[in-house]
Amino acid sequence: MKVASFNVNSIRARLPIVLDWIRKESPDVLCLQETKVPDADFPQTAFKDMNYSVVFRGEKSYNGVAIFSKIPLKNVQIGFDEYESEGSRLIIATVNKITIVNTYVPQGVHPLMKQFRYKLDFLRRLYDCFDKNFQQDTALLWMGDFNVAPEPIDVYDPNHLLGNIGYHPDEHAALQRFKEWGFVDVFRLYQHDPGQYTFWDYRVKNAIARKIGWRVDHIWATPALAEKSTKAWIDIAPRLLEKPSDHTIIAAEFRI
Repeated sequence: MKVASFNVNSIRARLPIVLDWIRKESPDVLCLQETKVPDADFPQTAFKDMNYSVVFRGEKSYNGVAIFSKIPLKNVQIGFDEYESEGSRLIIATVNKITIVNTYVPQGVHPLMKQFRYKLDFLRRLYDCFDKNFQQDTALLWMGDFNVAPEPIDVYDPNHLLGNIGYHPDEHAALQRFKEWGFVDVFRLYQHDPGQYTFWDYRVKNAIARKIGWRVDHIWATPALAEKSTKAWIDIAPRLLEKPSDHTIIAAEFRI
């Protein structure tokens, strides 16, 4: 099973890039974040024409998440609870007895601002959701834009960036709780070299060539599922296209 995650930074603006990548790679499951479109305007027909089931929740100009699957999606949950709180940041669905959790974690803006507390609160709620509803031996896949680079190897200048948004000790502590609960960073099972990023700021000139990037998009799995993984990689090609997202695609394969 091939899975992938992509912060598209507007599905309508990046639709040709997404569709071309699907035709090339034929993922079994694709999670998107920052779709930035109300549900009524989501281009679902384009994906249904390619025989993908799709669930999504979005809003105008901000946030938005979607899951696409070749296999019908079951047990769909939008948001944290029956009130669909944070629905445009969280979708959970079952695919072939695997629970897929797609998240767009808040960016946080700045460590001294209330948005940073909101980010940490979101991660706490997500941890509680996992801890309450799942076990470590569950086939559970957590994917998406976490908006956190977990390790020094995941940013271009860890000494200078430490304490900034996206690479802050409080964020690292929050992610460490998930690892202690049982999650495995599937990408790092296979890729150990520095300079492998999923995000390059538009505002930084020649950021990709200068390797000024961050790995903030992730595919994490519970141990039993991680053991079935066979490879993981970042496909930089979508970021090099004309009018790209500021992120690119991270993908993994499993023997399922």
